[in-house]
Amino acid sequence: MQQYETVIVLTPLLSEDVAKEAIAKFTKVLTDGGAEIVQEDNWGLRKLAYPIQKKTTGYYHLTEYKAPGDLINKLEIAFRRDERVLRFLTIALDKHAIAYNDKKRSGAFNKKPAAKVEENN
Repeated sequence: MQQYETVIVLTPLLSEDVAKEAIAKFTKVLTDGGAEIVQEDNWGLRKLAYPIQKKTTGYYHLTEYKAPGDLINKLEIAFRRDERVLRFLTIALDKHAIAYNDKKRSGAFNKKPAAKVEENN
């Protein structure tokens, strides 16, 4: 199974409960198709880079998962049929991207470097 990452931008007119329900619907499409969810990250309401359908903000949600290739087409069809989805992007991760995401999850990038102690001799 290949590892993928999908970012969904939902319309900002939704309440948080409806947005979570929409995300749960797409997660169910993945799990029913045999995918394994690695990580989900809800970025919340953010400003768009450019207006889409006269909207300047959107709910962003990132999902990282392992899935068979034929499941991606079913997922993207579900995105296109749902009017709550403004945009989506699915990326197949290579070994370097998977390693980067593993380091990011473990917190390797959030650690501050050790403070250097100055010695006056």
